[in-house]
Amino acid sequence: MTQKLALVTGGLHRVGAAIAARLAREGYVLALHKHSLADPDPILSDALAETGAESRHFIADLSEASEVDALVPAVADAFGRTPDLLVNNAALFAEGEWPELTQAGLAAMMQLNHHAPVMLAKALVARAGEGQRPAIVNIVDQRVAQPVPDQIAYSLSKSALWQATAILAVAFGSRARVNAVAPGLTLPTDDYVPGQMERLAQRMPLGALPTPAQIADAVAYLARAEAVTGQTIFVDGGAHLAPMGRDFVALERD
Repeated sequence: MTQKLALVTGGLHRVGAAIAARLAREGYVLALHKHSLADPDPILSDALAETGAESRHFIADLSEASEVDALVPAVADAFGRTPDLLVNNAALFAEGEWPELTQAGLAAMMQLNHHAPVMLAKALVARAGEGQRPAIVNIVDQRVAQPVPDQIAYSLSKSALWQATAILAVAFGSRARVNAVAPGLTLPTDDYVPGQMERLAQRMPLGALPTPAQIADAVAYLARAEAVTGQTIFVDGGAHLAPMGRDFVALERD
């Protein structure tokens, strides 16, 4: 039996690496996209060594429409078949509230966080072979259910991708399944101060923040859930149930 092939954008680092590692353990062959040449995070390199999963790297700048259009054909040519699974994980993030919003900034955010995933999904479904019904999983953000004023361009783009999930599920019908995972705060950046993550965890309804592995669990489920389409799984410790008012980085700093 031929192993399934997954294309994971932004698949070498952080949450993307955890998703790719889980798919390797699920038996997938991996097409791992990255913006530039880089070594995978240890969680992924360890999984590849442990499983022996076949993987290839694909470099593409998803802010460029021509490189978006070329990615799925490049993967199909390299493996001799169209991916069975697309995980739209790559994302662009930027600070800024509404006074700082510019047309150029919003356009850049929408291109990478919305337009690229939608066009990759289109390309995947258009190239799918006879009898092949690919699965598409969009990585959105828990804030789509509880909007905050921070990082407004990012929030707008992720909300657009969230809506696109249901629209594409209807549009593709039986030709493809389209779902989303909405993570909460998972891995800190340098913007977080010591102890802040622990204090934020206590604010969650579940009293804990999600781990990359738990997000990967949700992706793996949606990849094989043949009766599920147009759905979003929130993996966020319950954050989408409790309005925070601001982005996490602005909370519990003291």
